[in-house]
Amino acid sequence: MKNVAEMAADFARPFGGEDWAYLAGLWHDLGKYSDGFQKRLYDANGIECHIETQPGKVVHSEAGGHLATLNGWKGADRVLSWLIMGHHAGLTDYEPEYVGAKALSPKMSATDRSVKTLANIPEWIRTQALPPPPEKLQNGADPSFFIRMLFSCLVDADFLDTEAFMDQARAALRKEDYPGPGDLLEDFDAYMDLLCKKARQTPVNTIRAEILARCREVAEQEPSVFSLTVPTGGGKTLASLAFALRHAVKYEKSRIIYVIPYTSIIEQTAKVFGKIPGFEKAVVEHHCNIAETGEDRETARSRLSAENWNAPIIVTTSVQFFESLYACRTSRCRKLHNIANSVVIFDEAQCLPPEYLRPVVFAIRELQKHYRVTPLLCTATQPVLNKTESFDFRFREGFDSPPQEIVDNPDELAARLKRVEVVIHEKGFSPVSLPELAEDLQAEKKALLCIVNRRDDARDLARLLPEGITLHLSTNMCAAHRLGVMDDIRTRLNDGEGIKVISTSLVEAGVDLDFPVVYRALSGLDSIAQAAGRCNREGKLASGRTVVFMPEKQPGYVRVPAGIASEILKDSPDNLLSPGNYENYFRQRFWLLGEQALDRKGIMPLFAGRMNYYYRTAAERFRLIDDDWQVSVLAPWDEAVELLGRLTSEPWNQRMLLRRLGRYSVGIPQKLLAPLAAREYVREIGYPGLYLLDNTLYDKRYGFVPRMRTRRSIRNNS
Repeated sequence: MKNVAEMAADFARPFGGEDWAYLAGLWHDLGKYSDGFQKRLYDANGIECHIETQPGKVVHSEAGGHLATLNGWKGADRVLSWLIMGHHAGLTDYEPEYVGAKALSPKMSATDRSVKTLANIPEWIRTQALPPPPEKLQNGADPSFFIRMLFSCLVDADFLDTEAFMDQARAALRKEDYPGPGDLLEDFDAYMDLLCKKARQTPVNTIRAEILARCREVAEQEPSVFSLTVPTGGGKTLASLAFALRHAVKYEKSRIIYVIPYTSIIEQTAKVFGKIPGFEKAVVEHHCNIAETGEDRETARSRLSAENWNAPIIVTTSVQFFESLYACRTSRCRKLHNIANSVVIFDEAQCLPPEYLRPVVFAIRELQKHYRVTPLLCTATQPVLNKTESFDFRFREGFDSPPQEIVDNPDELAARLKRVEVVIHEKGFSPVSLPELAEDLQAEKKALLCIVNRRDDARDLARLLPEGITLHLSTNMCAAHRLGVMDDIRTRLNDGEGIKVISTSLVEAGVDLDFPVVYRALSGLDSIAQAAGRCNREGKLASGRTVVFMPEKQPGYVRVPAGIASEILKDSPDNLLSPGNYENYFRQRFWLLGEQALDRKGIMPLFAGRMNYYYRTAAERFRLIDDDWQVSVLAPWDEAVELLGRLTSEPWNQRMLLRRLGRYSVGIPQKLLAPLAAREYVREIGYPGLYLLDNTLYDKRYGFVPRMRTRRSIRNNS
């Protein structure tokens, strides 16, 4: 208990929670003083025995909370009970409204079974000084968030102390030193200086060098909320890293966390960072598509660092970052304390989900104000997130003041980096049918990219074009399939082939593809701008061309943002990609959504009560990817079938195999699973809960495609 207390206190010191963390660590296992637990450690003769050999279950995770309760420490008893009683089961709700007997209040009341145990506790442990109650935190820090961060300190310390005893080899591997931010900055500067010397003297490269210099300059300024508004192709990835490294060294930050909306961009970003000498062993990716073989870049040590983000550079997804901040399970919460005292770069910040914007921005603000985090919002289309300007009183959790913009004049920069003419289709805003669109694409002589809003449209449009020069991308294809197609696209573009790529929006934010011509189905202004960012990306042409057209069918989620974008396009078609237009677009979009829609699942009210919080319910509601409507099945692609076979023959390897299989999953509608399984188009194989698609339903070009007769059968069965 002393080991955990001291380690937890060290973890909490950056945000001033060390006294609370120490006490929680010291008291977290007081239940092990019970007679029942001692009988699991020693036999009748007082000789040590293995804990697993003794029958029965002894609840040891409640006594510490009961000690605070019995001593009448109001406020403190609730905090310590949340931490201690949850250090195995996770944070829970205070009231039983949603979780019943799993709630905290019934457990705090059931002190009878702890009274005898507490009598066995040494006096020096019982009489520890109590810190001030959390509602008196300095500078208005949120108590519910403070409890969550303390919980992270406690459970990570408990994990690590147990590991040090149970698996010394694993613990020793974890202790190997990473390079510090200072060493990484030296390596980075040398790499960037060489890169700049080798770069061709083009207008685009000149602007990139200016942005890089500006990021290095502003990094010396006092910590705050920063923004980097740079059009696509302006070198945001490396420039933002330059800012983060220099700022981390100047203000003694522990690490840099790069938060990216999509896994496809993560792999690309990590690849860019991995090219920098000295960074190979410093960058840890944490997302669902990491393979774990000896041939791949993930090592045993990086897997350990991904558990608690104890590495100098973490590259992760928005889903992993924000869902962890609202999680309740110990395994997901243990890394949170390592967000404190860091620089966090939110790449493609315009992709922050509007339906969760209030809890997302609240978390960023809390980290910045009270946990020594320097956030950098990095995007080509900056959303409006200031509580004083955006929505008057509609957005109370916004930033207190506008983020400090790094570039001097985003409007001027956008004009200088303009490499694309955005034009409206010749039919204006009248719908364009897929056959009509196919004719337009056929008439284009240069390589082109066409982005549509629906997966069915992507597949049906691709079928109307010549197979040899047409490539298709959508989420009906597994990640491994998509990445292979993207590699093929890059090769053929480099060879100058006039290919035609038909895709959904998955190619937009951050994907390094460069086409002379792009077509984009009408959508939100941010999506149109991202599509235009795939056009003449490197500035090799005098100007690229992006054509916006009205599709015949629009998904429901696209209609409102598309309607706002269409009005802006009509008013200022010659200046579409200006920051002023983006601000106008986001203001209208958020205003139309309203305050309640910015917290669609009602997360913020769950933490509005006075020490009456609903952690478990919030964790269940806060899911950036709401996949209740779909189920993941495995595609029979590449090595997927072989990996499935190894699941049963190599039980010791299941964790690694399951993670590798993540690259071969495809989401299909939940309502299709039973009808497909009834016709044996989907079958459970190798491992409970894993389903494999039949070869006949997975096409080498389009991925998951039900046969027409299967579709009719499914409709009838539904």
